[in-house]
Amino acid sequence: MNLVGLDFGTTTSSAVVATAQLAYDAVTGRSQLSQLSETYRSEMVFTPMRGDGLDLEQLESYLQAWLATTRREDIFGGGALLTGLTAQKANAAALIHLIERRLGAALIATAEDPCFESWLAFMGSCATLSRNYPDTPLINVDIGGGTTNLALGRNGEVLRTGSLFVGARHVQVEPGTYRIVKLSRYATQLFDNLGIGKGPGDSLASEEVERILDFYLMLLEAAIAGDQEPFQNPIVRLHEQSPFRPSPLADKAIVTLSGGVGELVYSHLQGQPWPTTTAFGDLGIDLARRLAGVPGWTDHFRRYLPAGSGRATVYGLLQYSTQVSGNTLFLPNPSVLPLRNVPIVGSISVTSTDEDVCGLLDLIRRSPKGGSLRVKLAMDGESTISELGRRLAGMLEKNFLPAGHPLILVMEENLGKVLGNYVTSWGRIRSNVVVIDEIKFRNAQFIQIGSLRNHVVPISFHGMN
Repeated sequence: MNLVGLDFGTTTSSAVVATAQLAYDAVTGRSQLSQLSETYRSEMVFTPMRGDGLDLEQLESYLQAWLATTRREDIFGGGALLTGLTAQKANAAALIHLIERRLGAALIATAEDPCFESWLAFMGSCATLSRNYPDTPLINVDIGGGTTNLALGRNGEVLRTGSLFVGARHVQVEPGTYRIVKLSRYATQLFDNLGIGKGPGDSLASEEVERILDFYLMLLEAAIAGDQEPFQNPIVRLHEQSPFRPSPLADKAIVTLSGGVGELVYSHLQGQPWPTTTAFGDLGIDLARRLAGVPGWTDHFRRYLPAGSGRATVYGLLQYSTQVSGNTLFLPNPSVLPLRNVPIVGSISVTSTDEDVCGLLDLIRRSPKGGSLRVKLAMDGESTISELGRRLAGMLEKNFLPAGHPLILVMEENLGKVLGNYVTSWGRIRSNVVVIDEIKFRNAQFIQIGSLRNHVVPISFHGMN
């Protein structure tokens, strides 16, 4: 199976292509992707801009070069992510269209999803490290050009996520100087708050740079410590994209870094010299210098080395975003796939009332893309599944859903065909029901399903809660 990971960030963009084996795990009884082998890694390039938007012509050229040896029909999973301030560009949707045209039926994870990005960065950066210290919580801090994505996890599982508008490229300068080229809207308002009356064409004094960095460090330290008092300030709240609310576990957490700024910190602590002043045309090097000297954190950075470094998000996307269904899924008409951005409206079980189930089906009926339900079975799965399946069949017979409207049922057990047959009364009810089984459900808002390959389909969740 071929997997593709694309990351378009505020500062840089890159691609990774890999192959994986589709294997049956005799322990879990599930199909899974294993033996991941990287076949192509692009150079990291500056995300091209044109005016206030993305340079789509240059980005299309990059896509063609990165995927030149990968046929669209051979791509099984992975996807693409627009991160940081790139996701806020007015023509971001046009880039998504370009990606979809190139990847075809492959899974797409797209813009405006900071919690998913936080999850991916943790998994791509320190999932293995976390499993090596299963009793110790880790907080991964992924710092890029526009955002800092935070995730608290333990034993390889993410427990909390959040995101701040803290990054290297809110203040763009001429390389080698502090002469301002461009300010993001967040930097503009921060300058007003700090009393820095400067804009493009002006040069920042060293004292002004330190005040900007002081603010960013205060934000990071407050978020990681769970200190909510600073977030009562309007300028601080402006920089909070998605609240990070760590549990009491955070008090004993190891702090790790990823993203471009994190890569600078680890390179320096391993003996590499700092790049020259503002070599990348932003404040990333200055922010990395400050992070490398934070008491307590520096010891963590030296002792606990994550794997993903500056490419944590794209590796997380490549390795962890795609799950594989069981081969007992219920899919009467494979041509309905792929299905993208199907909302997950809730969960049902044998204890759910008819009123509750009808309410969820009504939400799905009103959704243009249909909807998905998580199916929770009791210990005696066989008897539970027949009862629940017959109840759903009775409701569908009353025309709850328009013809062809997707109803996606997701379950952990390998009983997809059984449930699907009960729900459709063994094919008598003509509803577009798909049952995906043997999937580890994630607390998310959307599910995406790729095309059938070798009797299985790739699954991805996004819009992490």
